[in-house]
Amino acid sequence: MKNFTAHVLFALLFAGLNFIVLNARAQSGVTIKGLVTNASTQEPQGYSTVVLLQLPDSTTTGTNMTDEAGAYSFGNVKPGKYIVKALMVGFAPAQSAAFEVKQQTIQVPTIPMLEKANALQEVVVKGQRPALEQLADRLVLNVEQLNTTGDNSLEVLKKAPGVRLDKDDNIIFRGSSSVNVMINGKMTYMSGSELQSYLKSLPASAVSKVELIANPPASFDAAGTAGTINIQLKRDETLGMNVTANIGLGYGRYEKVNGGVNLNYNTGKVSLFTRFSTGHYNSFNLLTLKRNINDSLYVQENYWHPVTKTYNLAAGADYFINKKHTVGIMAKGYSSPENTLTTSNSVNYDTQGKAFGSLDMHNPKESGSDNYSLNLNYKFDISAGRSLSFDADYVRFSRDADENFTNNFYNAAGEAIQAPTQLRSYTGAEANIKSLKTDYVHSFGEGYKAEAGLKASWVRNDSDIKFEEQQEQGWVVNEKRTNSFVYNETIQAAYLSLSKKFSDKLSMKAGIRAERTTADGYSLTAKVVDQDYVQFFPSLFVSYSANDNNRFSASYSRRISRPSYSSLNPFTFFSDPYTALEGNPFLEASYSNSLQASYTYKNFQLLSISYLESNNFVTSVIEQNDETKVSISRPENLSKATNLSLSSGGSFPVTNWWSSDLQLSGSFNSVKTPVKGNAYNQEQFSWSASTEQHFTLPKAYKVQFSGYYSSPSVQGLYNTQANYQFDLGVKKSIWKDKATISLKLSDILDSSRSRATLKYNNVDMYWQNQWESRRLNLTFNYKFGSSKVKAARNRRTGTAEEEGRL
Repeated sequence: MKNFTAHVLFALLFAGLNFIVLNARAQSGVTIKGLVTNASTQEPQGYSTVVLLQLPDSTTTGTNMTDEAGAYSFGNVKPGKYIVKALMVGFAPAQSAAFEVKQQTIQVPTIPMLEKANALQEVVVKGQRPALEQLADRLVLNVEQLNTTGDNSLEVLKKAPGVRLDKDDNIIFRGSSSVNVMINGKMTYMSGSELQSYLKSLPASAVSKVELIANPPASFDAAGTAGTINIQLKRDETLGMNVTANIGLGYGRYEKVNGGVNLNYNTGKVSLFTRFSTGHYNSFNLLTLKRNINDSLYVQENYWHPVTKTYNLAAGADYFINKKHTVGIMAKGYSSPENTLTTSNSVNYDTQGKAFGSLDMHNPKESGSDNYSLNLNYKFDISAGRSLSFDADYVRFSRDADENFTNNFYNAAGEAIQAPTQLRSYTGAEANIKSLKTDYVHSFGEGYKAEAGLKASWVRNDSDIKFEEQQEQGWVVNEKRTNSFVYNETIQAAYLSLSKKFSDKLSMKAGIRAERTTADGYSLTAKVVDQDYVQFFPSLFVSYSANDNNRFSASYSRRISRPSYSSLNPFTFFSDPYTALEGNPFLEASYSNSLQASYTYKNFQLLSISYLESNNFVTSVIEQNDETKVSISRPENLSKATNLSLSSGGSFPVTNWWSSDLQLSGSFNSVKTPVKGNAYNQEQFSWSASTEQHFTLPKAYKVQFSGYYSSPSVQGLYNTQANYQFDLGVKKSIWKDKATISLKLSDILDSSRSRATLKYNNVDMYWQNQWESRRLNLTFNYKFGSSKVKAARNRRTGTAEEEGRL
């Protein structure tokens, strides 16, 4: 019956598309269609202005704009002779040959537009994009306008409005950690600690922009209750070959080295790209926990010292068979071996503040993670405004770790009270993801565009842990901590959307997406996951431009957040004898309703209002045993969390040598839910501010000063404390702007910390994490070859949602 329901659902969606197309064909009047392209690259010229002129007096009878595929159309055109003229900043005006409208649809020959620089090569115009741009459906942070010397991609995200990192470096967007992170429109196949490691290994010098999409359209996966963050890597624009190389040195408490090469090559028929980066990162984290249990205080300090090597490789090719058919292949690989030494010291104090016992732990660990993916893509440009594309994806992810634990117990005098306990564990995890998807775009009528698509994905996640304890007879398996877990999941999806451009001022888009999920999971002893459900996800977007300077937009979407694969794993991982993490195989998906409205003046977002309501949301809940003093953190579904926020910010020039970027936001967070049978109600108003000041000095020197402040806030069951940081950097261009040297001091005051308190039921805890926030970094970038090279197409693979849950 469930299969029948899903099949009926998909049939209804595509029947709706057919009805739209047939209805458009029934409209009266003659339709004129066409395509505008870049004369140099033969690529579609999206978002250019097209004007319909009636001859012989060139009277304007219609004005429109091409879509992202370069297509345009005019509906209900009266008989007569016409021409179509195309206009765009930076390009010479172009027009079609004259044609006559009678009774049939007119397909205007493609109009090629020539860049003005090609016609006037003596003229060189240099401009600078603002750091922040408000587009119709997303907010864009232009990273190249910031001083990111020595930063990694994870640190870049903190500069984006509405984005911050929590105490564990998880990405928080609009007050929620349920956000999809994409690279060039493709998911990263990682989340949690693996996503953090990958973004830390990706230097900021490779990032062009960060796109914040609060309410993605129906063509995106419905996952990510807070929305989507898309990190765009640097790309170039026309034919030829270029190579960009960079190397960076950094030092905080320990050394860091990173480097990379980016090659693009395009002949017009074939487009190739290769990116490789590697890094050596010696760092530390100091975690301090203070727990009040009955009348005793337990103070624990964990010093985590990882030495990580990273290797990133991506390569791809597009072959343009002809103007209508394109095939492409892309492969990516990521490897991160790591040696870590963790030491822990826990001291127990009585009510008078006297120590009455302590524990030391020594935990060396060798681990590694590998991630490989392959994407095959085919695109068929059927005609102007109509296209069909297919994607096939395969992803393999593996992680392993060998750990040893030595625990020493002491009394108040510092004397050993028992022989050291010796433990060791072997952990392995592997995930395989396969996906197929197809997307169809159809422009029709006057300003209408329909989109439809299907997707299916299959996931298998296999995890094992073996835990042993040293006893008199040798190493003995600890059955309570040894386990195996296999998780299988299938998601089938279909979507349909319709957009309409009513005029140059008003446009609307509405969509509906349906997803069916089936999943099962098995541990060593029983089947612990068994799910089968269908959900619908509507979305709506409206944009109104009063004039060139004033733009209003509003959007709504319903979204889903499925549990990560690791959180479903019922294993218990002890970081020390008193602290552990445990999965929850009974987790359910959570759902959200998201609303956003904004007003943008030029490139300054004067006001953005956002409301996010999450139901059945997942967060970590600590269960504390007052007798054994053991605290186990386990993800659980809680009732309801809401976030209401207002923000304002943008870029503006102060003088011709000084420009300023400012961001200010305030939010009201509320969490209302029962926790272990007791009511928990927490509300908090919080605010944050950030600034980036740019100074252009003589002899090609640039100085940048930046800072941010984040006030106390509510995050799940945690109450986070204030955090702030200031950075100072200088950059100089050399060798006719082919190379740059940058120097940056991060966290000048060494003030950045993550601090939080947790109070509910019998839990009373203070938490602080310190890392190498103060660092001095030196970076050298050099680019040679053609200054304009078109890279491989930016396409979105089919494993979008699954990648973010590994």
